[in-house]
Amino acid sequence: MIEIADEVRRRFPTLRLAYVVISGVAVKPSRGPELEELIREGVGGIRSKYDLATLKDLPVFRAYRDFFWRLGIDPTKERPSAEALVRRVLSGKPFPAINNLVDAYNLASMLTGIPIATFDLDAISGGRIVLRPARPGEIFLGIGMRKPIVLTGKELVMADSEGPIAIYPYRDSDRTKITERTRRALAVACGAPGVGERLLLEAARRAAELIVRFCGGAAGDIRLV
Repeated sequence: MIEIADEVRRRFPTLRLAYVVISGVAVKPSRGPELEELIREGVGGIRSKYDLATLKDLPVFRAYRDFFWRLGIDPTKERPSAEALVRRVLSGKPFPAINNLVDAYNLASMLTGIPIATFDLDAISGGRIVLRPARPGEIFLGIGMRKPIVLTGKELVMADSEGPIAIYPYRDSDRTKITERTRRALAVACGAPGVGERLLLEAARRAAELIVRFCGGAAGDIRLV
């Protein structure tokens, strides 16, 4: 289902990602009191464990920052999604409220430090996703964007047969986002050079467990690419 293009493997030979399909989910606009309490506990733990001034030097966040610099992307402006989430709560801002499924996997991302991309599997075209370099001039409309952006070619993207569904590993596409119509979700723990397979598998496992716990359904096998 997910492949890493040869040119990406040559450039980043230790880059891996883990993914899992969760079928039969029920997406609701609010997360409910049980998930709310779990998020509150998680935010409290993050605030007691980390400090904004030293966050960038922690090994997992440093790995993604170094990866971004190698791609020619400034991670102080376009932050890896997990670091952005941790920074948000350390700054005193509330944990984002989207829907029960997105909030569940965002919690897993915050707790593990691993960016997690999640897609409506039935909105993906062609049944195959490739992690590849962006093509100069490709158009991408991310979640929350008012208008599309034109990719330069230095980005890595996850793409289906219609084009990019994510700028890897920090912004997902509006076209394949999770909505209340979603019944099958694809969760991807996005790795980087220097991020071990065990941590990726753990992030995918926690995301799947939280999604099933709060959205129902059943998770398939976790696969490592």
